[in-house]
Amino acid sequence: MTELGNRLKEARLAKGLSLEDLQAITKIQKRYLIGIEEGNYSSMPGNFYVRAFVKQYAEALQLNPEEIFETYKNEIPATHNDDLPEKLSRVKSRKSVSEGSSKIFDIIPKVLIGVFIIGAAGLLYYFFVNNVGDKANDQINEKNEPVKFVRSENLDKADETEKEDTKQNKEEKKNDQQKNDEQKTVEEKPVVETPKQELAAVQNSGKNSSYDLKNADKFVLKLVTTGNTWVSVKTGSGISKFNGMLSNTGTQSTEVDLAGESKAVIVVGNTVATEIYVNDQKLEYAIAPADQVVQNITIQYVPKNE
Repeated sequence: MTELGNRLKEARLAKGLSLEDLQAITKIQKRYLIGIEEGNYSSMPGNFYVRAFVKQYAEALQLNPEEIFETYKNEIPATHNDDLPEKLSRVKSRKSVSEGSSKIFDIIPKVLIGVFIIGAAGLLYYFFVNNVGDKANDQINEKNEPVKFVRSENLDKADETEKEDTKQNKEEKKNDQQKNDEQKTVEEKPVVETPKQELAAVQNSGKNSSYDLKNADKFVLKLVTTGNTWVSVKTGSGISKFNGMLSNTGTQSTEVDLAGESKAVIVVGNTVATEIYVNDQKLEYAIAPADQVVQNITIQYVPKNE
């Protein structure tokens, strides 16, 4: 047993807590708690979780985690970048840039050809309109005089008849339009637009943040990991809806239906590798994951009819 493990165990026993009691408080499995007290970290997922579990153990016993880390820094493993999901290599990034640049150069000639075709079509249209219009207006007879068109009496009568029919049709259409307008006024009903869902952060302090969910027909959470994380979801009354690990090699995502609930309390062990969706809308962390890896998030759901 290490000095750190011995101090934590003595503090636990001094408060009269068993390992089962501490497991219920911290939600850390008993075998991990035993490993911390014995200084055996080999059974844990990684150095990140060793530090996270030690911090939760200390907080549960009302000990100062910062003082614990400083005093026993030689016994607690440090976290490294390899605990987080691997990033793309510089070679891949350069390759992506090269491929993007190549696509742009392939598109430029096509764009220039398109511009040239459109310009040529515009010139042809302009030439056609001006020349054909002038020829139509400048029709002349053999004596170089403008052609005169003589209207016959039959054409004049046809025009008068057409005018009368047009007038009658206009009156009929006007009457029909008035009837249609009156009918539409009776039948038309005001259209009520459905307000868009609102998910907004209202408060944050330390590792705690809270959000309001409004104008939503449902309350469904989706948790997705890009690496390894531990997540807990409870209702406002403390009922557990989900409590477990998410990882690339196992369960990568889970969905929690909170129908009938007005509040959700989410504890995320690794916000850097965790995405939260509320009714398919991604939650933007009010506290940057890089600043606070472990976060407590509360979502207050206000149904539409309230």
